[in-house]
Amino acid sequence: FYQDGLTGSAWGDWANYTDSPLRAFENELGAQAPVGFWDPVGFTKDGSAENFKRRRSVELKHGRIAMLATMGYITPEVAGKFGGLCAADLEFKAIPNGLAALDVVPFLGWVQIFAYCGAIEYSAGLGEDAWGQSKAPGDMGWKPPFFTGGTEEQKSRRLAVELANGRLAMMAIIGMFFQDGLTGSAWGDWANYTD
Repeated sequence: FYQDGLTGSAWGDWANYTDSPLRAFENELGAQAPVGFWDPVGFTKDGSAENFKRRRSVELKHGRIAMLATMGYITPEVAGKFGGLCAADLEFKAIPNGLAALDVVPFLGWVQIFAYCGAIEYSAGLGEDAWGQSKAPGDMGWKPPFFTGGTEEQKSRRLAVELANGRLAMMAIIGMFFQDGLTGSAWGDWANYTD
């Protein structure tokens, strides 16, 4: 019914519905095949460019964090852990992987982690890429080597790839959390989950 109301056809010819505020963003970076611009909840129905910029900045940041988190889940399993001490009586190798680490890392360890995250956020301008006018969405002030040069087409392609990989990583890390919560391991031995 919804699509029929938008396009006049249950199968929908999107070209018939030219009045939609969603059209304001259908050519934005991130509108990728096969779905194009996808906003099932209608966050962009007001057509606000400011809100779109903020949401795109948040999407990029969450995607980057999810990519790091996904690799953080995988790396200790594959490459091992740091030597040395995490805290006075706690070696890195004694910290379990995944969600089990939440109960093992001491309070001051969490303070350190959050202080580091805050320092990174502060050094990047405290959301200036999302709220301000001086930075593009996702511009955290760091220019990664080998990826800053190139034509505008290459830069757009790289950003589109980053968006796609970030979206995949957000789904991947949630899947890992879910499986870890069910089985006790991000890789999960489903034979252990009999309830």
